[in-house]
Amino acid sequence: MLGRRVGVAIAAPVAALLLAACAGPKYTVDDGRKVDAALLERIRVYGAGERALRPAIARSAALHDPDCDKQWELPISVVSSDAWSEDDRVAWVRALGVDERLTVVSASADAPLVPGDRLATIDGYGRDIDAERMTMRLVRERDSGRPFNVKTATGKVVKLVPFEVCRGYTRLAPPNTPRLQDYHWLLSLHPLEVARVGLTDDEALWTVLWTQGLSEEGGVRMKAYHYGTKLIGTLYNLATIASGLKGAALAAEAATTTLQAATAQVAADVLRQQLLGQVGSYALDKVREGIAEDAHERARRQMLGGMALAAVNRSALSGVARIGATVFDRADLWAFERAAKLQGDPLAGFSLHQKLIEQGFTSNAFVFDVERLSALTKAAEAAGRGEDVVAVLKGLRPEALEVASADMPLASSSAAFSYDAVADTGATAFSRGLVDAMLEIPVESRGGK
Repeated sequence: MLGRRVGVAIAAPVAALLLAACAGPKYTVDDGRKVDAALLERIRVYGAGERALRPAIARSAALHDPDCDKQWELPISVVSSDAWSEDDRVAWVRALGVDERLTVVSASADAPLVPGDRLATIDGYGRDIDAERMTMRLVRERDSGRPFNVKTATGKVVKLVPFEVCRGYTRLAPPNTPRLQDYHWLLSLHPLEVARVGLTDDEALWTVLWTQGLSEEGGVRMKAYHYGTKLIGTLYNLATIASGLKGAALAAEAATTTLQAATAQVAADVLRQQLLGQVGSYALDKVREGIAEDAHERARRQMLGGMALAAVNRSALSGVARIGATVFDRADLWAFERAAKLQGDPLAGFSLHQKLIEQGFTSNAFVFDVERLSALTKAAEAAGRGEDVVAVLKGLRPEALEVASADMPLASSSAAFSYDAVADTGATAFSRGLVDAMLEIPVESRGGK
């Protein structure tokens, strides 16, 4: 009898251990703890941006453009919090319902998955495999161009069908490096501020078409700048930057911040003095005249200041992104011409520019400088939309802004393109930009968990 009781006593904890082992991995849940409020807000912005951009990417596929190189895309985008700290993983769950598993955060209208779905296996691969290797498997299946099955955490099996789009992946900066931007013929990384304005469907389409146009119009220049084509087995094609490239994004931002700061600070100081001087003299004139500054004039000065800061931002880019900046105006025209073909609003670039200016977001590629505004306005006028442009710009006429900017030289960036004029300006691989550095890093170097 005693032996039987001892046997039961020993068997009970052993059984408990076996049951615990069979229970599978534990995933982060929102336990109500305090998290970084700023990060939480940025994760939400990231999610909103992804929900706007993924349908636009799918929409762009309808172009079937014979004049562009192609890449494969998926009708979903996914994120994992696996590489983040414990507190930050809670923030991801709270903001977007994302845990350590590959979680769908955006989907096109015809996608068989919806935000919140979690991928358990990809074409039979997965279950207890970490998110990094799952991501790479997803990328490989995507780039095969063939349909493949995925199983969700709830056991649902669906077929994902890759589709072709013009080359130039459109991605947002990770929430932990929201100001990071990079412009490359393979992939452009846009700062999170672009998503903060609440992209409309047509503005999201413009963002995608512009990114593809940058690749098509600037690809030859960017390829010739630093390297030959290096695609196989590299990190550039990760399905998501938010989770898969957290460490790389931090390294890139650290490497480029110092390089950009010197250029940007000098230019910003000059610009600040220009603006202060102009505002001061203008205010004095108004006092003398005995009238108050009207809203139209304030809007005009806000527009001029924003365009000047956009030129500062462009001039502070380095490496491959700086080469890409020489064809920003061509990307504008590319997007303008193709938006209409997709029944989109070709003036969406103007409305996005206006919204960004009004909210003070000028460190991105979508706020025009004077030359870009002038060139795109001419295209709109040729299409019979000149007065519509004025309406989008709240009554401001681009030709008047062009004349006014003569007193603000930093609102213009007219330096001619030259390979010799753009040399490497940093000591690390990331000084040339995140995407370019990723092409130098073999997947195997990242290691496993």
